[in-house]
Amino acid sequence: MDILSLLKKMFRGLLATLMAAATTILLVWMGANSTAAGMVFLVLVVWSATQAGIWLALYIAIVCALTFDYFFLLPYRTLQLAGGQEWTAMASFVACCLVVSRVAERARRQTRHAEQRREDVERLYALSQEMMLHEDAAGLIHDLPMLIDRIFALNGVVLYVCEQDEYYASTKDLPASVLAGMRLVTQGQSPTIATHSDFYTTALMLGLRPVGALGWRPALLSREVATAVSAQVAIVLARSMAIEASARMEAAREGERLRTALIDSLTHELRTPLTSIRAAATTLLEGEGLDEAGRLDLVTIVDEESLRLDMLIGEAVEMAEIDANVVHMHAVPQHPRALLEQAVEGSRAALAGHRVGIQVDEPDDPAWFDPHLLGRVLRHLLENAARFTPSGGRITLSSRRANDRLEFRVEDTGQGIDSHDLPLIFEKFYRGKKGAVGGKGTGMGLAITRSILAVHGGGIEAASVPGHGASFRFWVPLVEKEP
Repeated sequence: MDILSLLKKMFRGLLATLMAAATTILLVWMGANSTAAGMVFLVLVVWSATQAGIWLALYIAIVCALTFDYFFLLPYRTLQLAGGQEWTAMASFVACCLVVSRVAERARRQTRHAEQRREDVERLYALSQEMMLHEDAAGLIHDLPMLIDRIFALNGVVLYVCEQDEYYASTKDLPASVLAGMRLVTQGQSPTIATHSDFYTTALMLGLRPVGALGWRPALLSREVATAVSAQVAIVLARSMAIEASARMEAAREGERLRTALIDSLTHELRTPLTSIRAAATTLLEGEGLDEAGRLDLVTIVDEESLRLDMLIGEAVEMAEIDANVVHMHAVPQHPRALLEQAVEGSRAALAGHRVGIQVDEPDDPAWFDPHLLGRVLRHLLENAARFTPSGGRITLSSRRANDRLEFRVEDTGQGIDSHDLPLIFEKFYRGKKGAVGGKGTGMGLAITRSILAVHGGGIEAASVPGHGASFRFWVPLVEKEP
């Protein structure tokens, strides 16, 4: 018992004594008889029982019995009893005090329990509502200890998840015995154990299988509330496990679908240039009826289709590297203009017949980025721009610093992108209506650029007005000092 509780009880006892004394003085002054005095004292005892409990009521009953005997039973002003009538009155008074004190205390306890159950139901409802508002099951598991701690006014909640072998807690000052005890609970050594002084832990069961453990302090939750909370948390864990399993299955199905689509797409795309190369090579080998101009056309076909075949294989290798998470960033200091000039030089064959311009905001100070990765991004964007921009059209590359980002832009004056294709152009194998009609490309280029920029910590977006060209803007974090 702490000092504050002791002081409260002493104050209540003093207040009850003063009330009994004041009641006695008032009854004596009014000249009340023994019957009236006994009823008034009895009311005082009942009131004490309902307000402060049985022990204070018994104390007041003793005080009232003594004053009742002293002032209102013969012989007056003594603690003696004159005869059987006085003894009967005193015995009746004491018995009534004991009975009504007990009844009042029971009613008080039932009222307190009913209020506690109402509060528990409200808290359980609030917890279930908070759980329903979370759409992310994994995020809900992370937030559950803090939710339970806040809603039930506890001083520390920890959740242990068996499948992940991880702890989620609302506080950091957890003794090692708590964490070790929670793992023991899930191993079936004890269904519920107190692992550390006032810390209580219970297993979270899904059928007959433990999925985790929940611990809290102080151990104030009733058995019914603890069971209800544990059941809700176990349901959340089961839901999270089901969602994760479903996500894995869906990812596996999606991966299989993408692999099938990749194989189909590559098979089709690779056969086209191979067929052209083989036909041209066969004709060249036979050599019958070929003049110099015809031979030159066939050699050109072999050269162009070989270049296209090399591009397709390169894109497939790039996508495989990205899917395998083997693409890493190696930042070096470089001027943005130098990056753009190198990209234009590397794509000179694709840009032949187009007017290319470079615009860089001054000062063109060096920044830290991976020129190889960003060069691959620019190569894909430049090849796309050249493919959909007529000969003589203009392609503009630019860069600028914007807050904490280094932004690049590739703009062209070509056909543009249809509005219904715009939201999908960064998806794997999506080529849109114009790309499908053109019959060139695998639809992997823009998906590769988005994935490369994600590795670099950046992003990309596109804008277009059909018939008036397209604009691709991508960015990476602006780092002007060595990271």
